[in-house]
Amino acid sequence: MTKIKHTLDRRTFLAGLAATATAGTSSQVFAQSFPSKPVELVVLFPSGSSADVTARVLADSLGKHLGQPVIVVNKPGAGGAIGYKYVQQQKPDGHTLVLNSNSISTVHHSGLTPFDYRAFDAIARVTVENPVIAVKADAPWKDLKSLVTDARKRPGAVSMGNSGIGSHTHITSVAFFQDQQVEVLHVPFGSAQAVTSLLGGHVDALVQLPGALTPQVRSGSLRILGVLSSAREPTYPTVATATEQGLPFSADMWRGIAAPKGTPSAVVTRLEEALQKAVASPEFKSQGEKLGFLPSFLSARDFAPLIAKEDLVLARLMHRVGLKLQ
Repeated sequence: MTKIKHTLDRRTFLAGLAATATAGTSSQVFAQSFPSKPVELVVLFPSGSSADVTARVLADSLGKHLGQPVIVVNKPGAGGAIGYKYVQQQKPDGHTLVLNSNSISTVHHSGLTPFDYRAFDAIARVTVENPVIAVKADAPWKDLKSLVTDARKRPGAVSMGNSGIGSHTHITSVAFFQDQQVEVLHVPFGSAQAVTSLLGGHVDALVQLPGALTPQVRSGSLRILGVLSSAREPTYPTVATATEQGLPFSADMWRGIAAPKGTPSAVVTRLEEALQKAVASPEFKSQGEKLGFLPSFLSARDFAPLIAKEDLVLARLMHRVGLKLQ
C-alpha cells in the first residue's frame, strides 16, 4: 500500500509540473502574439481634456512599440465611473486598457462603483500632476499665506472653484482649507467651466491641475499662488509649494495604465516595457512641458502598492470631508 501511494504521489507531482510548464509556455506564446489586434485605451474624460490629450500622445508612442494601433476611446461621466465599469467588464487579454488615476478610489468611496482598485491589474504609472491654486492676475493675494489670512478674516466669503464634487481638485481644496481651519465657499464645476468662471469673476480662486491653466498663465491673465503637492510644478518652477510657504500639505495626482483583473502576467510585462519606452520618449516629455504633467514611470511592481496606499489615504480624507459613502 505504501509503495502504491508513493507511486501515485510521484505521478501527481509530475503531472502538476507538466501542467505548470504548459501554462507557462501558453502564457509566453500568448504574450509573443500580443497584441493581435488594435488596443483600446479608455479615457474617463471628454475629448480635449488634459487627460485626453495626454492619452493621445501616449497612445501614439505606445502603438509604435507594440506594433498595433492604440485607439483612444472617451467614456466620460460620473467622475470616471462609466469608463471604469466599461473596462472592468472587458476580457482580461490586454486589448482594453484604462488611463486611470486617483479617481479609481474616489469613485468607489463615493458610492459610484461597487468595485475598487482591486478590480484591475496595475500596468504602470505614467505621469504625476500637481494641483495648484490660481487667481486672476489682478487679485489682491500674492501667495497662499495672504489668501489664507484674508479668508480667515472673512469666513465663507472667499469662493474656490474646482472640477466637480468628489473630484481630486474638490477633495484637495476642502482638505487644504480644513487643515488651515479656514472656511471658504467651494464651488464645483467641470475643469473648463472652472477656468472660465474664474476669468469671468464668478469665483475668487480655484484649485486645478496645471494642464487646464497653462495657456491663461502664459498669457498673463491668471497667476499661480502655490502648489498643493510634495514638489514644485515643473511648468511653474518659481512657484513655491504650500509646505515651502509654511502651510504643510500635499495631494499629488498620478495617472497610469491598468487592465481588467486577470490579465496574463506576460502581457502585463509586455505592456509595461512598451509604456516605459513611451514615457521616456522626447515627444511625451515635450507634451508634458506644454500641458503641465511630469512624465513619471513606475513599474507594475511599484505602481500596485502605490495605488493601495493612496486608496487608504483617500478613504480617510473623503470620510473627513463627508464624501465617503462606502
